[in-house]
Amino acid sequence: MSQTLQLFSTDAFQPQEDVAHRLAIANDADPREADLTDITVIELHFPKFSDGRAFSQAFLLHRRLGFTGQIRATGDVLIDQLVQMQRSGFTQAVLRADQNLAHGQALLAHYPAFYQGDAVHTAPHFVAA
Repeated sequence: MSQTLQLFSTDAFQPQEDVAHRLAIANDADPREADLTDITVIELHFPKFSDGRAFSQAFLLHRRLGFTGQIRATGDVLIDQLVQMQRSGFTQAVLRADQNLAHGQALLAHYPAFYQGDAVHTAPHFVAA
């Protein structure tokens, strides 16, 4: 995969972007209604790991709206969700405090490619680029 999900530990994470260029979207909001002018980072929140609405929001932002900035997962983010996050369009994930950063990185490295397309790489693996 050409795009790698950046992982951060919640206790060590400090946003680097100016707050004026960051937009937090509630997980029950429609991202198509957001004003993305001058926004470089969008934060999508997982209130609990079993609430997957942020996956749909990331897909809409990346694939349908063509957002090219950072899409950051925050909240109850588990390493179990990382591969799906990467495939849905997330570019950054701030892991819940009890999650192991090294295990998350190893998990992402375990799956270098997928046969079917996704939000980031739309063509199936068997289609020549």
